[in-house]
Amino acid sequence: MKNFSYILTLLTAFTLVFSSCTEEEPDNGVTISGIPATAKIDAGAKLGPVTGSAEGLDGLVSLSVTKDGAALSTLALTGTTATFPFEYTAVAADAGKNLVFEFTVTDADGDVAKATHVLTVGAEPTTIRVSANITANTTWVTGKTYILGSRIAVTSGAKLTIQKGVIVKGEAGTGANATALVIARGAQIDAQGTATEPIVFTSIADEIAPGQVASPNLTPDLNGLWGGLIILGKAKGSFGGNASEVQIEGIPASDINGLYGGTDDADNSGILKYVSIRHGGANIGEGNEINGLTLGAVGSGTVIEYVEIIGNQDDGIEWFGGTVSVKNAIVWNAGDDAIDTDQAWNGTLDNFIVINPGDEAFELDGPEGDYINGNHKILNGSVKADNGQGLADLDNNTNVDLSKVYFFNVKAGQDYDQLPTVAATTASLEVTLPTGVVVGDLFKGGSSAFTTAVAAKANTVGADKSKFTGWSWAAVSGALADFK
Repeated sequence: MKNFSYILTLLTAFTLVFSSCTEEEPDNGVTISGIPATAKIDAGAKLGPVTGSAEGLDGLVSLSVTKDGAALSTLALTGTTATFPFEYTAVAADAGKNLVFEFTVTDADGDVAKATHVLTVGAEPTTIRVSANITANTTWVTGKTYILGSRIAVTSGAKLTIQKGVIVKGEAGTGANATALVIARGAQIDAQGTATEPIVFTSIADEIAPGQVASPNLTPDLNGLWGGLIILGKAKGSFGGNASEVQIEGIPASDINGLYGGTDDADNSGILKYVSIRHGGANIGEGNEINGLTLGAVGSGTVIEYVEIIGNQDDGIEWFGGTVSVKNAIVWNAGDDAIDTDQAWNGTLDNFIVINPGDEAFELDGPEGDYINGNHKILNGSVKADNGQGLADLDNNTNVDLSKVYFFNVKAGQDYDQLPTVAATTASLEVTLPTGVVVGDLFKGGSSAFTTAVAAKANTVGADKSKFTGWSWAAVSGALADFK
């Protein structure tokens, strides 16, 4: 239950009375004004502040306030006039009630004035629109839906806690008006769903409600309806010109909450568990869309497990430097690449599924500056190629160790383009080939030496799909039926 606040502040004006007569002073009485007779708010909302006034020419003595007959406060007064701001935050237990507040002012002669206020409290709203950056610790609670009315940043020093089962919906918008949730450097997110109550990020057009996993009205290939989730940190990255920090793609340069990079590889941006991100990737400019989950220089102190990205117009998950690892991930129907790595990311992606990548299942780019600190690792994955353009696109200097990945539903022309020339490793790849195609036709530049052709579902490497049961839309929809 929420705490309520009840504030009475007295600003007292003193009146000095001079008299040269000896006659008995008259009884002047007391007045109280400014308190409205009635008001209506919902539980969880705040009334006020409303400013009341009291006057007693014989000298004010006290103000007392009751709520439903129970004393709340008694304050000493002086002088002949006083003002007092009054505010009240309705708690959940107030819903459906008419609360009666009574204000009583007493003067030095014992005269009394009363004012009564009746506050009608409605039900606590289950849908809340968020329109301003989050600058203090904030909790979004189970059973509610939160609407992103713009690009919302959790700013440095603040923490956003999202409880299990919460639905977050982004309003439609493109360009600078694209909606997104940005966890800025120095901020944290604590979004821990469960296997039975995942947290869902989606579009305002989605009719999904708390307690549901599959959308009741949108298909999993719809994309670009809002932005996405962007997490930024203070870890190292290999940036052009050897810069120490840069602006993340998808956020206008004028927004300083879009900066990422630093020197703290152990930086902690929070926790994501059992989170599904859907229908995002809004375009903010020519060829510049927001990824489903963007990780910019996020440090190894951050925990990201059990995440699903569905129907994103740009990439599914993209890392820009940093050291954060991701475990148990699904990317389904990416518009561009499913898995994209850049700027010498140095973490691990372990146990993942890709379904129908739009362009490449993997676009794995090398460092852009001089900094490099070993290789990032991608292992234990299954890729259902479907209508994707290719399997993997690597640079000559891509610093990746890739192993134990299984490709199937592959078509002629979908290739794994090369092996990097740097000291990176490729091992234990398996593929189920289309008729008339051999391993060497698809796995180029020496990658065929590490690839074995197998029959469908005869793979000995790949993802453990049991990790996605129940909480992911891909699992409950049957989209994982073809995976071993």
